[in-house]
Formats: sequence, C-alpha cells, structure tokens
Amino acid sequence: MSDTIKPTRSELMELKKKIQLAISGWSLLKKKRDGLIHDFFKILKTVKNIRQEIVTEYVLALDIINKTRTIENDLRLKSIALAIKNAPAATVGKKNIMGVVVPEIKSNFQVSEDIFVGFYNSSTIFECQQAYSRVLKKVISAAEVETTMRKILVEIEKTKRRVNALEFDLIPRMQKMKSFIQLRLEEVERENTFRMKRIKKK
Repeated sequence: MSDTIKPTRSELMELKKKIQLAISGWSLLKKKRDGLIHDFFKILKTVKNIRQEIVTEYVLALDIINKTRTIENDLRLKSIALAIKNAPAATVGKKNIMGVVVPEIKSNFQVSEDIFVGFYNSSTIFECQQAYSRVLKKVISAAEVETTMRKILVEIEKTKRRVNALEFDLIPRMQKMKSFIQLRLEEVERENTFRMKRIKKK
C-alpha cells in the first residue's frame, strides 16, 4: 500500500473482522488436522493387526486345504467348488470421518453346515470352506480400512496445506496490512491535530 493512500477507520474495522475470521478458520482447521492425525494412527494400528490376521488365517487355510486334498481328490474339490451357485456378496456403502467420506463394506458369508455337510457328506470340505471364508472376510476388512487410511492421509495433507497457508501467509499479510493502516491513521490524526492548532493560532 502506497503512503499516499489514506485508509479509513471502516476499512480498518473490516480488516480486523477478516483477520478474526481467518484466525477462527485456522483454529478449526488445526483441530480437524489433529483429529485426522489421531484417527490415522488408530486406523494404521488396525491395518497392521488385520494384515497379521490375514497371514495367520491364510496359513491355517492352506494347512486345512492340504489336509482336505489328502482325503478328497482335486477333481472332487473342483466339482464341489463349481457346484456352489450362491457366491458370497458384499455391499459398498459410505461413512463420514471428520468430513472425509470413506467406504463401508458389508459382507455376508453365512453357510449352513447341515446343508453343506449333508449334501457333500464331508466335514473336511466344510472346514476348508469355512477357513477360506474367514480369509476372505479379513481381506474385505483390510480393503475397507486401508482405503479409509489412504483417504484420511490425503485429507490430512490438504488440511495441513490450508493451515500453513493461513498461518504463514494470509494471516501475517493481513496483520501487516492492519499495522500499516493503523500507523497511517495515527499519522493522519496527528496531521489533523497539528493543522487544527495552526488554525486556532491564526
């Protein structure tokens, strides 16, 4: 702003309101960023646990299917797999975490043991199916939480940029402008006071 410009009190008041609004926005964004970071680390812990559970369940399922193959031949297992018509279903919905829309996956893997074992007359095959159903459930859970984690991480970065822009750019510039306007108004006031004194003397 040039020294020749004479700001007004109303301009100063308007600028103060903008500064207050910017500080309020900065505070809210900072709280949002901190909340998202807290949620991110909670989800990260969940992701690590689920990954370990997937490994555990998968190793168990491999052991079960290898035992099943010693009892039932591969051709019979393939025939049974092809005969199953009701494939496991999953629905993808949405949920909100601090303003971030993330996926919510719901799955239904209910299989009747009586029908399954009675039809194929094999408890080992049912056990094998159950083992791989558990693996699949864990994989779907991992897909949900890992996608959520990535979306929250993106939102954290966006929020951090906005917080930094307000804290280190916009707010300091407006405060500098406010200081300049206040200084100019004081100068103008002193000039007017000096001019009035000269007029009175005359």
